[in-house]
Amino acid sequence: MTLDSSKSIFDTLPDESSAIDWNQLLTKILATFDCSTGTIHTLDRDTQLLHLKAYQGIPEFLLSKMTVIPVGKGMAGVAAERKRPVQICNLQTDESGVARPSAKETKVEGSITVPLMLNGQLHGTLGIAKPIPYEFTPEEEETLIEIGEAISRKILS
Repeated sequence: MTLDSSKSIFDTLPDESSAIDWNQLLTKILATFDCSTGTIHTLDRDTQLLHLKAYQGIPEFLLSKMTVIPVGKGMAGVAAERKRPVQICNLQTDESGVARPSAKETKVEGSITVPLMLNGQLHGTLGIAKPIPYEFTPEEEETLIEIGEAISRKILS
């Protein structure tokens, strides 16, 4: 992953006059980071629940568990609660308790979820994963945080 390859993600975020194509955005993010699975959730401030906006590679039988996530539950909820990235090198062998047991059914291993933050405010989460054990580099994590800021700006517009 290079800074040039992440540029296409930023180019995907449209100007203020058009809506986000969540699925196209997620597709570009997954391709840039060579990931097979991903989710984007946005935060409902009133209920403090994360709502699924886009997904790829999630088995249909798991979707009902991922459509609405309470802050503090699972990787997305914990990243939202902590307002910082949560990473698991191998989801299949993880025993930290951060990932929910059903997460293993995705068959992914290396995964990261970053909060969508702007000016200290949470707007949602972005989660991506690979089918192999993997630890995202500090540079990749920083790029994902920057992508999260760009998405948050668009959510606010």
